[in-house]
Amino acid sequence: MSDWNPSSEHLSFTRAEWAALRDATPLTLNEDELNELAGRVEPITIAGVRDIYLPLSRLLNLRVEAQYQIQNTTADFFGRNSSHRPFLIGVAGSVSAGKSTTARILQAMLARWPQHPRVDLITTDGFLQPNAELEEKGLLGRKGFPESYRQGALVEFLRNVTKGLPSVSAPIYSHVTYDITDEIQVVEQPDILIVEGLNVLQTGSPSNTPFVSDYFDFTIYVDADPDDLESWYVERFQQLRSTAFREQSAYFSQFAHLPEDAAEAVARTIWRSINLVNLQENILPTRARADLVLKKGSNHGIEAVQLRRA
Repeated sequence: MSDWNPSSEHLSFTRAEWAALRDATPLTLNEDELNELAGRVEPITIAGVRDIYLPLSRLLNLRVEAQYQIQNTTADFFGRNSSHRPFLIGVAGSVSAGKSTTARILQAMLARWPQHPRVDLITTDGFLQPNAELEEKGLLGRKGFPESYRQGALVEFLRNVTKGLPSVSAPIYSHVTYDITDEIQVVEQPDILIVEGLNVLQTGSPSNTPFVSDYFDFTIYVDADPDDLESWYVERFQQLRSTAFREQSAYFSQFAHLPEDAAEAVARTIWRSINLVNLQENILPTRARADLVLKKGSNHGIEAVQLRRA
């Protein structure tokens, strides 16, 4: 069952109430573009983008403009030339919640605002430790847990982006090989950087400060009932058996030719022994720290929104 309860620190909106905040913001994505942004399981509808993401893009645009004004005011105070640092957005949530889809839609919509056309997107998966290191430490079965990340490298990446360095590199993770690749993604002074991952809202012991979450100007948590998350994970796992798992280099290639019921059993075991534990211990407890929470129903549609009080 869901533990979705209104927080005293957040304002709660039904879908209709949130949709009314769109004002006159135009919808600039068509159905073909939305289909390209969709995940393997999660459907995207024009109505969903209009009701949820248009008001959100309007809010974020206002927040970006407000940050620019603060930076200009501060520069005037010190008598310096103003150089805008990127606005950083964190997108958190469980495995299979649809974080990647949310991040891609936001990237596409925010890039259409004329004030900030350059919007980059990275995932924190690239800052996981390589499989060889995780195996050596006995952590391969804990991938996605806080101890499996190179947190210092991720913090350093975000620090360099916020400093406005001309070029900052991030490693790239492959969900086919289930490991870090030799490729990198280069971030070159974007107007907005969206960072998507399980760990963007997590903290650590005081000795590990600053935290990843310290660098974000706005954070979003994509929420759903654990039972729905499990169902979506199993559905995605079954779809991957006939696509990515069949690639020769696929880490999970041994599951590609399993009977459907056996594959489902494997998926549920992985979910319950790893992803659900991580959700309960490390991810869900960070939900209250998000600036915005998007609550999904069993059909993937966002049914309610919580916005942190100003």
